[in-house]
Amino acid sequence: MPTVLRFGGLRVVIYPNDHRPAHVHVIGHSHEAVFTLGCPAGPVTLRENYGFAKHDLAGIQAMLIHNLTVLCAAWKEIHGIA
Repeated sequence: MPTVLRFGGLRVVIYPNDHRPAHVHVIGHSHEAVFTLGCPAGPVTLRENYGFAKHDLAGIQAMLIHNLTVLCAAWKEIHGIA
């Protein structure tokens, strides 16, 4: 599973055998959340949360929005489509 971004002790990964729509898994601190990217321009939305506090999710979402261009390019590189 390619890690495409790291921040705050978290890994943002895209699974090579995953499905559309474009999304990332944020993993760390014994938690995981899945965010749909809405490539190429957003919106980035929370799809699933397994353990992150609400205030942590807001910070994670902000970081994903800040890196949206990189994340969408990584999705396209791995899957060949956005």
